[in-house]
Amino acid sequence: METRTFNKTGEEISLLGFGMMRLPSTDEASLIVDEKTTAAMIGNAIDHGVNYFDTALPYHNGMSEVVVGKILSHYPREKFYLADKMPIWLIKSVKEVEEVFQRQLKTCGVDYFDFYLLHNLSIPKIPRIEAMKAYEYLARQKKEGKIRHLGFSFHDTPDALAMIADQYEWDFAQIQLNYLDWELQNAKRQYEILTERKIPVAVMEPIRGGALADLCPGAVNVLKNASPDASPASWALRFAASLPNVFTVLSGMSKPEQLADNLRTFENFRPLSEGERKVLDKALDVYRKSAPIPCTACRYCMDCPNGVDIPKNFAIYNRWLTTKNWSDFISSYFVMEEGKRAVQCIGCGICQEKCPQKLDIPGLMPKIEKAFQEIEKPDWFA
Repeated sequence: METRTFNKTGEEISLLGFGMMRLPSTDEASLIVDEKTTAAMIGNAIDHGVNYFDTALPYHNGMSEVVVGKILSHYPREKFYLADKMPIWLIKSVKEVEEVFQRQLKTCGVDYFDFYLLHNLSIPKIPRIEAMKAYEYLARQKKEGKIRHLGFSFHDTPDALAMIADQYEWDFAQIQLNYLDWELQNAKRQYEILTERKIPVAVMEPIRGGALADLCPGAVNVLKNASPDASPASWALRFAASLPNVFTVLSGMSKPEQLADNLRTFENFRPLSEGERKVLDKALDVYRKSAPIPCTACRYCMDCPNGVDIPKNFAIYNRWLTTKNWSDFISSYFVMEEGKRAVQCIGCGICQEKCPQKLDIPGLMPKIEKAFQEIEKPDWFA
């Protein structure tokens, strides 16, 4: 397993990190974790040298911490680095900061977190951090040894990142970085801002919620012609991992096959060559022309007060845009529970305020329903 030296301490961190936001599920609608499959995957990952595991309180409706803590308790503490996060937007009092943190330690079954983050920071959240004295509390926990490295995860503009990076003392930061967002969300400048400040980077969404593993056929062909045995996901992971200030790349693996593919990528890791970067640029150009919605399925937009399953609607619509497989589109959309379809959107805008990608969700939902209605249905479709 390829490792990177965490420059502040010299610790060897696996370049592939296991993100715990999209664990195997027994029930997609309720995000119930398949503990048996998850345990097998974590064991396989550890056996192959993965030692960085990233969870958070909101993941899997609170069950990610529970399951991960239970599984990791079977391994020596020195075998893994555990990252968790403070969901500042859920905190309502100074006292609750301490209560949440102490509960997370207990839930995860550990005496300390190796990496701990203020979760999903943006400029509007700074006043809440200050009002709740969250940074001060976590800094004290670091002094007491309950946090070894204190950082933050981030969804905002480069200017906002610079402001947050300069406002406090940070050991690391976690940003959304992939070859699509390198320009689309200016991840390039975000990476540069952190590198200039000597803040190590953990990468989230390197495959953009799976979108870069499920490219349109034309983009897949470009990559396959260059490297027939390499998966589209491996190209995306190598892009992020080729950056020297990145110490781990988080992959939200929900299937054993995804883990196996990722292990192959990082056990025989090669940074992208200049020629391969040009291939990736060509594939990206083809992909952009298919006009997919840049949703990462992070589910921060959920729950919709009117019941719409926003990420699922976008995933179905994106497949339609990239493949033009009308049968898949109408059947996938139709079999959703009626109350979860895009047609239920009332345009309240609550989801748009929460979306890290700043997507015009109320404006996009009617397009999905319109596409469904306008497709000519076969005779057998009722």
